[in-house]
Amino acid sequence: MKDSAAVGDSEWIQFIAGHNLRSQLVIAHTRKATRGTRSYSNAQPFVRELAGRAHLFAHNGDLPGIFSGGLQADRFNPIGETDSELAFCVLLDRMAAIWRVPGATPTLRERFLVVSTFASQLRALGPANFLYCDGELLFAHGHRRKHAETGKVEAPGLVSLQRHCQSGRPGIVADGLSIRSDDRLVTLFASVPLTSERWEPLAEGELVAVSHGQFVGRQMVGESPVLCEDPVDPLDRSGPDDAGRAFVNSGAASAGQAPLDFVSDAKRPS
Repeated sequence: MKDSAAVGDSEWIQFIAGHNLRSQLVIAHTRKATRGTRSYSNAQPFVRELAGRAHLFAHNGDLPGIFSGGLQADRFNPIGETDSELAFCVLLDRMAAIWRVPGATPTLRERFLVVSTFASQLRALGPANFLYCDGELLFAHGHRRKHAETGKVEAPGLVSLQRHCQSGRPGIVADGLSIRSDDRLVTLFASVPLTSERWEPLAEGELVAVSHGQFVGRQMVGESPVLCEDPVDPLDRSGPDDAGRAFVNSGAASAGQAPLDFVSDAKRPS
């Protein structure tokens, strides 16, 4: 659901608030039109079909070098005018090499390595904070962004928060956003902290992968990725207290994973 209008003026906000929409993964993006017109085709997240799945991408940053041949797309082409959509097309071109057959899902390692190589090249073109989802995994890449407090473009570009939401207890409430869930682990990424809780910054160039609220992959710049193909359920009380949390050391774009009730507050566009 996208709109070229300002968030506070969009009728989609009323639609979302008036319907019981549920998803294991939600990506929301409020665009500041730094490149390209204010139009539906330039609105994020971008969506394309690949191997019978909807793939989504949202980017926060500016990639001036991408139009001068820094990266080139082949099979997938932009509909709009933004550097962000062109970057997504480049990523999907590379993903097409491993997503060959509908119903045959590439391994976590195969997907992670493609996204990792893409992210390292994107960083050379400008601030490259992005969220990418293939319908199963959510990849979050933190780089640099302009901070209002200092006016400088620097890390962190993304922050994360992991919460165990329980039925009957208050969920996650922030300006323009309310998340409720049953007994689930919820992982959020955002350009800036959305609540007063302790959000963990992603290191500059850090790439993480999340599945059903759990961190299943992580890579820092200059290091090999650490992957967990079969993560332990962190809510399984039979295991150790820190089961499944091995990777949690760790604009505007935000995302969450877990079966959620997603409610947007039209009075507080954020």
